Amino acid sequence: MDLEMVKYLAELGKLEFTDEALAKTAEEMTDIIELMDGVKAIDVEYDAHKDNHDVFYDKLRTDDKQPSMPTEKVLKNAVNQDNAFVVPKVVE
Repeated sequence: MDLEMVKYLAELGKLEFTDEALAKTAEEMTDIIELMDGVKAIDVEYDAHKDNHDVFYDKLRTDDKQPSMPTEKVLKNAVNQDNAFVVPKVVE
């Protein structure tokens, strides 16, 4: 990656670099791009027959029913008593 491109990206990101830091950043970005080009070349096509060859269903544990906590105990410290927890709204 050339220095002009790094300057342009720094300007877009409202970043300020010294000339030495700009050169180092350009070098590091070039290394990252080369690494990503190598990762992009790896074949990652999914094949269900190849990817699931080590799953043996007869060796899985049985799904046994186990007792759970009583609802009253779980809701003991809850503000709302309608068998539910009320959480703050985080998305408008």
